[in-house]
Amino acid sequence: MSDETVLHERKDGYSVITLNRPDRLNAFNEVQHKELRAALAECQENADCGAIVLTGAGRGFCAGQDLSDRDPTLIGDSPDLGKTLETFYNPLVRTIRAMPKPVICAVNGVAAGAGANVALACDIVIAAKSAKFIQAFSKIALIPDAGGTYWLTRQLGEARAKALALTAHPLAADDAAAWGLIWRAVEDDRLMAEATALAEGFARGPTHAYALTKKAIHAASTNSLDDQLDLERQLQREAGMSDDYKEGVAAFLQKRPADYRRKAG
Repeated sequence: MSDETVLHERKDGYSVITLNRPDRLNAFNEVQHKELRAALAECQENADCGAIVLTGAGRGFCAGQDLSDRDPTLIGDSPDLGKTLETFYNPLVRTIRAMPKPVICAVNGVAAGAGANVALACDIVIAAKSAKFIQAFSKIALIPDAGGTYWLTRQLGEARAKALALTAHPLAADDAAAWGLIWRAVEDDRLMAEATALAEGFARGPTHAYALTKKAIHAASTNSLDDQLDLERQLQREAGMSDDYKEGVAAFLQKRPADYRRKAG
């Protein structure tokens, strides 16, 4: 087994990033945080990377924080969990949300605690039908973090958000899809094929338009209609001045597939 806590496979036009602590259900420690942030930074800076697939090694996606690193009985004092969030989880969530290319999460098995909420920070979440999402925080006297209270409330509503957070009830992948928390639940043996097919499509697509679309949708939950219309005008102006738009229109008029890697002259 590799000593790396995060594996980064560079494919043709996209990357697959795999959390790689399977003996700990890929629970986060500080090294894994740093390696994941480094992999994401490389993807952001690499113009040849048009999409990212995030998944987990072994039988689960991520069990959240490795509690052996934050056990008060071992460290001799109460840990400052706010500092943990400020240093590691909050920057990670912000990085994923601000990524100027689609981030696909392929959830294999359990996604618990902060692991569930890091998954939900991604743009498109596909889960194996055997997967479960667990807001496990109340079991150890904590609150949902890594954006958990944000994703649950906005995507499910207050009633379901409170029930999932307070009971730590496992939410099956099929139910998560039916409730609108994730995009799709697929057969276990199809998970990575579905995720990589999406990434391959995005890698051939108009990357700049995807980034602008993400920006507009992220703003919509807090903007007024007038503000959102103004933002759409601004972003559409930017999109319309791009080489991708020239290529897209040329391809449409010439009745051929667009080649966004080639661009228009």
